Amino acid sequence: MATQRHKTSNPYEDKFGYSRAVRKGPFIVVSGTTSIDTSSGTVLYPKSAYEQTLKIFAEIVLAIEALGGTKNDVVRLRMFVAEEKDGEGVSKALKEVFGSVAPAATMVFGLSFVSPDMRVEIEADAIVL
Repeated sequence: MATQRHKTSNPYEDKFGYSRAVRKGPFIVVSGTTSIDTSSGTVLYPKSAYEQTLKIFAEIVLAIEALGGTKNDVVRLRMFVAEEKDGEGVSKALKEVFGSVAPAATMVFGLSFVSPDMRVEIEADAIVL
């Protein structure tokens, strides 16, 4: 069974040596994704967890599509949020983007990220049948 990898121009992928997403058989696993502008390396929307989450979900869906899946194949999301006060914005974006899919989801608060401008980081798992 071949392994497929999806890489982007996100500077952290090369710096730390990982892929944005990996597919093995029907399983697609998306690495922790933040709201990085891949052309500049700048964190987008540093004051808005909601806007960061929308950007992150767009990147996650692109990665899954690049490996042959769709948004509807997402079965699990892990959402890491710097501050509890940002939970409402993250939850709002989750419902807007994945409400009809209703994947299993976890949200953890109180974390520090690579950049202090990052408010949210999200991982995703998909199964393509």
